[in-house]
Amino acid sequence: MRRREFITLLGSAATMRPRVLCAQQLGVPGIGYLYGGDSLSSSYLTAAFRKGLSETGFVEGKNVAIEFRFAENQIDRFPMLAAELVDRKVAVIVTLAGGRAILAAKAATEAIPIVFTTGGDPVEDGFVTSLNRPSGNVTGITGMTFKIAPKRLGLLHQLLPDAANFALLVNTPTAPDNAYMIKDLQAAAVAIGRKINIVTTDGIDIDTVFASLLRNRIDAILVSPDLINYRAQLIATAARHALPAIYCFREDAEAGGLMSYGASLTDNARLAGIYTGRILEGEKPANLPVVQAAKFEFIINLKTARTLRLNVPTELLVFCDEVIE
Repeated sequence: MRRREFITLLGSAATMRPRVLCAQQLGVPGIGYLYGGDSLSSSYLTAAFRKGLSETGFVEGKNVAIEFRFAENQIDRFPMLAAELVDRKVAVIVTLAGGRAILAAKAATEAIPIVFTTGGDPVEDGFVTSLNRPSGNVTGITGMTFKIAPKRLGLLHQLLPDAANFALLVNTPTAPDNAYMIKDLQAAAVAIGRKINIVTTDGIDIDTVFASLLRNRIDAILVSPDLINYRAQLIATAARHALPAIYCFREDAEAGGLMSYGASLTDNARLAGIYTGRILEGEKPANLPVVQAAKFEFIINLKTARTLRLNVPTELLVFCDEVIE
């Protein structure tokens, strides 16, 4: 090894070691934080989690340490990252990354408490035995994002009453939450006399996906929650092809998406922080009911609507929680 490379490696090890050993050295509990995307794009969720944690009296670097693991959109890394957190002997594992991450954490430990956020039904998915009495070492928060997909289709239909051909963009159609969502959407499409095409994006270039949508004369698209980490690319590509789209989260509309409808991700992350703090104080996951989102936000980006030359009906403007000018 060259001398310069050795010095660089030594310097990196010196910087990383104190952070890795922080919880042990300070004698404070450690939290394992598992997320599917990257640290930069999810920084708002991390901030919300820290806020919830602080509401229970825990502050990172003061009386608690956080071990971060980011999958960088490579979901096959979840089992390895979850195992690393177990090896670190953290007191709680928190995952804001949905079903695959929850399954990886559950497979890695039956002893360490796990706090999750998910858009699916945690009972149907087998994460907990019931919402009121989760049992085992797992509890968390659900936004039921997949369950309200038919409502998104209805909102898109209200905006575009003459549109006949819709498409759902979904990363992994066979995943349990997506399978339930697809079934519900197909029934909802039949009820309004429209067609919904299921378009898989897994392993396919986004530009190629949109080219096929245009060839098949798709009028508008719904974006599945499991594509959250591809937000910027999807919004930019939809804009470039002038294709109306509805997304699941406020952040999508704020980033330039036409419309969004769903529970607040930041509030869910804050609630996960509160539950984590309560567990650190001694409460058991089995005694903490799974929290269901009570408020769903409907956001319209009027600037995007004008770019697409769409007239937003008054009834949609009255119904929405916020209009982005």
